[in-house]
Amino acid sequence: MEFVKYGLIGSGVVWKYHQFGIRNIPKMKIKSLFDINEKNGKKVAKAGNMNYYSDLNTFLKSDIDAVIVMTPHYLHEKYVIAAAEAGKHVLCEKPMATTLEGCDAMIKATKKAGVKFMIAENHRFLPAHKYIMEAIQTGLIGKVFLVRAYEGVNEIKGLMREGFWKGHPILAGGGALIDMGAHKFATLNWILNDTIESAYSWITKQCTNLEEKAEDNAMALIKYKNGTIADITVSFSVVSPFNNSLELYGTEGTIIESHELINPIKIFSKNEQMGKNAKKWYVPKIEHGPFPLYYELSMRNEDSHFTDCIINDTIPKFSPEQAREAIYDVLLCYLSAKKEKTVSREDLNEVYNTVGTKSILEGLEEFVQNNCPE
Repeated sequence: MEFVKYGLIGSGVVWKYHQFGIRNIPKMKIKSLFDINEKNGKKVAKAGNMNYYSDLNTFLKSDIDAVIVMTPHYLHEKYVIAAAEAGKHVLCEKPMATTLEGCDAMIKATKKAGVKFMIAENHRFLPAHKYIMEAIQTGLIGKVFLVRAYEGVNEIKGLMREGFWKGHPILAGGGALIDMGAHKFATLNWILNDTIESAYSWITKQCTNLEEKAEDNAMALIKYKNGTIADITVSFSVVSPFNNSLELYGTEGTIIESHELINPIKIFSKNEQMGKNAKKWYVPKIEHGPFPLYYELSMRNEDSHFTDCIINDTIPKFSPEQAREAIYDVLLCYLSAKKEKTVSREDLNEVYNTVGTKSILEGLEEFVQNNCPE
């Protein structure tokens, strides 16, 4: 196999970012598109020289090897399972699902079908994050004891649209925390090579007040099993270009990252591995670009990697189990917000083993503190 023939399930905004990256990947051939939104689907299919399908079964029987699922969060489980049962490899947008049970069903179906399955967690494929992970794992800043992570975008329009899935507790799995927390937790768990032990979370409405929707801003205080503490802040209401930032403080140094910079990382380390760059701020040269360029770059790397896994029959670097852990962490934070106290893995496991994790999302909007001006 020299290339992989893909079909798209959904053609919303996120396709734009995948498209930017895919144009530089000749081993990816986008052949067809399924979308229940016929008007938009036909428009996107025509622009991309794809065959449009309004029927899922007919689409899955078309001449494709794999699919990219880019639908609202609550539909991920349905389409991943359908594609797997049709024998198609599956790249699915994050977050993996809205519940742990949904994640479990997807993992079971793809394993049973023997197809490749990866969640499109582009932050795992950003060169800046790879540099940080390697710096941490080689001990450049010693033992990490404190982390601060932030992501801010603007989704006010979707949050204020009645009946729309964005920000809905059940249809989206929550607000800013499920949407961006999935990024943060998947990335930090990988960088630190650790698992979250407990969480305290605060979810609020700062700029939107539609009763049916969940939070537009969230903060979470996290403790990892190895003792690292972390402050995670995410916002759906910033009035500036999208941005991510990360600070890691260790016993031998500090790493500061900001995606809005051309050179996104600076590191201060007293570790002898730094050589002449020890004991001073050092800015490594890393392939990067401010938004939207880092999205194009990370999605290109992500989509190319998954395609290589299909061609070479290898295992994706970002496993479904790791993606599930990110959803576990998000739900741990939402459980904290509902209980208004710090919660542990034991607390979430009890919910999972008894009433199910969808119960955490049911009525979540009632626990969002509304600070939005009238």
